[in-house]
Amino acid sequence: MTPSEQLVIQHTKNWIEQVVIGLNLCPFAAPVFKANRIAYLVMEDSDTAAHLQRLAACLADLENTATIETSLLIYPETYGQFDDYLDFLEISNSLLQELNYTGSYQLASFHPDYLFEGSTEDDASNYSNRSPYPMLHLLRERSIETAISSYPDVERVPDNNIKKLRQIGLEKMQSIIRHILNERS
Repeated sequence: MTPSEQLVIQHTKNWIEQVVIGLNLCPFAAPVFKANRIAYLVMEDSDTAAHLQRLAACLADLENTATIETSLLIYPETYGQFDDYLDFLEISNSLLQELNYTGSYQLASFHPDYLFEGSTEDDASNYSNRSPYPMLHLLRERSIETAISSYPDVERVPDNNIKKLRQIGLEKMQSIIRHILNERS
């Protein structure tokens, strides 16, 4: 692993720890993170075909490796424009369907400029899906179902996140991400 890949992974881990878990945006993330059951894959090239091949390989790895609960495919050099990322996400979801993984796995999407439909760029609630780098999160459907069944009021999580992030505010969330990107370890 190159030093730049190590740094991207460290930034991603810091984001998970400080934002996703630290702000309790995903109440299911902490156990998987603490158990080190997340595969982090940094895609440094800019070839979409190679990215799709790696996505297919990651899905096969999840299918065949019980010790990996979830995977993050991180694209620090590509899909910087949110619209380009959304195009890639659509193609990735199509691949998931073509490979007959629909119902077994799903993709969650994160991007530094994530913008929910109907929101504005300065709405801090977008930070529930804003990350240091463009990335795809591969999730096992059965794990989602298990987590949801054991969590009270799971349907309130998105609304709670919106409220929490708006209370924190845009400037503070921007500052947190800047700080994460400046951390070296």
